[in-house]
Amino acid sequence: MEFKAYKMDGLGNDFVIIDQRNKIIELSKKEIIKICDRNFIGCDQLIVVKENKNLDASLEFFNSDGSISGACGNGTRCVAYLLSKENNKKEINVWTSSATLKSIILNNNLVETQIGVPKIKWDEIPISENKNTKNLGIKILDENKNEHIGGTAINVGNPHVVFFVENINSFNIKEIGPAIENNRLFPEKCNVTLAKVINKNLIKVKVWERGAGLTKACGTAACAAAVAGNINGFTKEKTDIEFELGKLSIFIDAKNNIHMKGPVSEVREIDIKI
Repeated sequence: MEFKAYKMDGLGNDFVIIDQRNKIIELSKKEIIKICDRNFIGCDQLIVVKENKNLDASLEFFNSDGSISGACGNGTRCVAYLLSKENNKKEINVWTSSATLKSIILNNNLVETQIGVPKIKWDEIPISENKNTKNLGIKILDENKNEHIGGTAINVGNPHVVFFVENINSFNIKEIGPAIENNRLFPEKCNVTLAKVINKNLIKVKVWERGAGLTKACGTAACAAAVAGNINGFTKEKTDIEFELGKLSIFIDAKNNIHMKGPVSEVREIDIKI
């Protein structure tokens, strides 16, 4: 099987985008995993674009382990940019399994997407028992075996837990991430973020993504970190979230809607033979 696809990224968080609006390309879980494998094409998530008669498109997201993801903020921004180049529109509306998302295309490859209202109730995230989602009381250890107890849980299309720590580099996220992702508290697993508050308008983060592992950036994790910072009184309604390769700007409006703004790459067409 041979077909064309697109490669894009948002701050290094990269995607293979397959357009199925005119031609259905049936992919098995095994084939999705192969495409995402960095020894083949390689990406954090695979995105399928499908026709939607009422909106610009419908999107389906797959993690690099082949599992389905309910939301992907950076991926949505990338597809919005791709569709805007195609139809010359500055506003793009897409269906995802978590919500219908509106994106605005700005200058200089900047795209702003409205992610929606975060869920903070234990059974909406979901977690397996009625706990205080502002502080789950999960213990993590730094490289010197010092204990840190915390974890703020939020759902922004998919479940996240955010730990505010003094130094994100003193924790081994490759160990902590999978341990918490697969913790019995999270029946649908979760994304894990280590966050350092720099000031009221800036948080530095490292992210372990459910089903994808360590990624250079994650749009929904940026939203979750901003909301968690706001809930805990660390940050204001407008916060920059800093990743390895740059920042995403998050704004929580008066109706508690999250808006995420940041850069996307240009579109690169690729050929896939599988």
